[in-house]
Amino acid sequence: MRRRRNRNRKLKKRKYDNMRIYINTDKNKELAIKTKKELIKACNELKITVTDNPQYADLICSIGGDGTFLSSSQLSKGCPIIGINCGTLGYLTDVNPQEIRKALSDIKEGKYYIEERMMLEGEITRANDEKISIPPALNEISISKNTLGVIKFDTIINEKLINSYTADGIIICTPTGSTAYNLSCGGPIVEPTAQIITLTPIAPHTIINRSIILSENSTIKIRINEIRNKKSAYVLYDGKPIEIRTGDTVCIRKSKQVTKIIKLNWQSFIETIRNTIK
Repeated sequence: MRRRRNRNRKLKKRKYDNMRIYINTDKNKELAIKTKKELIKACNELKITVTDNPQYADLICSIGGDGTFLSSSQLSKGCPIIGINCGTLGYLTDVNPQEIRKALSDIKEGKYYIEERMMLEGEITRANDEKISIPPALNEISISKNTLGVIKFDTIINEKLINSYTADGIIICTPTGSTAYNLSCGGPIVEPTAQIITLTPIAPHTIINRSIILSENSTIKIRINEIRNKKSAYVLYDGKPIEIRTGDTVCIRKSKQVTKIIKLNWQSFIETIRNTIK
């Protein structure tokens, strides 16, 4: 029986005669630093150019864990990324350090696949109409309190109020981000190439605390009504903070930018989950 291909996973046949790569490394992990040296050695053997500018790269090599991969997605601007796993779970990084040379050789010969993952973006509108852009995020854009206190906010979907919350915050995540912060807050696991948006409240002070699944074309607005105890709150796009205030409105939507992940095999998401929980 032939395996059906996902519409967001495409076979690449392009061969690279003069491949250029940019390396993004977790500098806090000894294994990642050692792996970078091995990667550069493999590049020299395969006549692959290592560039210091991601804008000139054909490929970004992310060496570390999923956090490093997220920072690589911020650099990529549509450039394909391959993740070399020097972390723990490795949902996004599925090449082991000892497989580096073979992985590079296969990519150079066009023996790989591209898996496209949706991203989110948005903007914050201040009470004085000042607008602050939220860059594209691969995992999630969340709203979170800082230490004590809670946030009171309205959640508006496609210009219609769906609920008002008193909570520690809310997570708006992509399918890729469903296994991250969303999962730890009780949200659902979503197949990563699906085209949906998940909303999960963080410790809401209500009986109804379920996640909400939305169409990819939905526009989500979070209107901040009160930040208790006069403490700070933040919009976090893949963990990077932007401070928000009472009276701000945060608008989030699907981004036109996607993250292109290089895959060297057809291992399904279900197999990844099964292997993770063993």
